[in-house]
Amino acid sequence: MTFTPEHELFRDSVRAFVAAEIAPHVNAWDEAQTFPRELYRRAAHIGLLGLGYPEAYGGTPADGWFRLIATEEIARAGSGGLMASLFSHNIGLPPLVAHGSEALKRRIVPAVLAGERIAALAITEPSGGSDVARLRCRARRDDGHWVIDGDKTFITSGMRADWITLAVRTGGPGGAGISLIAVPGDAPGLTRTPLAKMGWWCSDTAQLHFEGVRVPADHLIGAENAGFRMVMDNFNGERLLMSAGACAFAQVCFDEALDWARQRRTFGVALVEHQVTRHKLMDMHMRLASTRAWLHAMVERQEAGDTGAHWVAELCLLKNHATQTLQWCADAAVQILGGMGYMRGTRCERIYREVKVMMIGGGAEEIMKELAARQLGI
Repeated sequence: MTFTPEHELFRDSVRAFVAAEIAPHVNAWDEAQTFPRELYRRAAHIGLLGLGYPEAYGGTPADGWFRLIATEEIARAGSGGLMASLFSHNIGLPPLVAHGSEALKRRIVPAVLAGERIAALAITEPSGGSDVARLRCRARRDDGHWVIDGDKTFITSGMRADWITLAVRTGGPGGAGISLIAVPGDAPGLTRTPLAKMGWWCSDTAQLHFEGVRVPADHLIGAENAGFRMVMDNFNGERLLMSAGACAFAQVCFDEALDWARQRRTFGVALVEHQVTRHKLMDMHMRLASTRAWLHAMVERQEAGDTGAHWVAELCLLKNHATQTLQWCADAAVQILGGMGYMRGTRCERIYREVKVMMIGGGAEEIMKELAARQLGI
């Protein structure tokens, strides 16, 4: 892919934003296990939150390459938790934009893209994650409302989301009985509990409990009992973004390891002068090159409209490949940094703690392999 001058100008603006607004604070935010809500507005001001969304709702029309660039540049700060929460709307809004009523879109989307409200997606439940067809959270009709009862867990931006795109059971068993409903964060009967995590510290993650939560009937997104396909389609976008993020964070690990190896001296020479270190760096470079080439090929196919079963299968396998690359590069980077790689404040230490959530979130490795096999008819 040859990026256009417009792409490169955008990259420069995002890089400057990260250097000024995120990088100086990201260690403190991680330790505080939060980041300022004002950051949403600042990111919206330069068009980051609205990237790829319709202008009619305050978005900025953009191809997939702009989103890829944004992911690469935000990753330079070395915090997956910040990226996950700051952009949680990218998994919460797409079903609404694609299938919601005009009135519902007008009510929710512009404020989120302006950074004034926060959107989240709630699918996973305590009883299961990837097995969406068996979710138990239920909504029933009552006098012009949906009444919701049940639980969700591991919800990114779950504590402070103003709008929650919620997957619920409105019909019978299996995928055919699932709907999506937009739930206001201040709805009576909704309680939230923060969850402590291995990584992604500055991303708020919550368990949600719905007890008799009443939502107007017109908050249904799309048709009743048509939510399963929306969830599956939404997963494709999430997995592509996660693949891009994994590749970008792996690059951060390489960059930090190389910089350290050039500065650190052992046995009278720079660490990079030792053959074993150079070979480790080249193994990282090799994995990065293959992952990036595959990622770019998938974005090109998406831009060309080639997103059929084979693309979905390749996407599942790309997510596995990208997160395995991240795992390998994070481990190698920490090893090269030695004791410093174990210290809080280095980017590769933080990324090392965040590897596993990338390998599980959006569909675990085992699920990705099985889904890919089915899409390929194997």
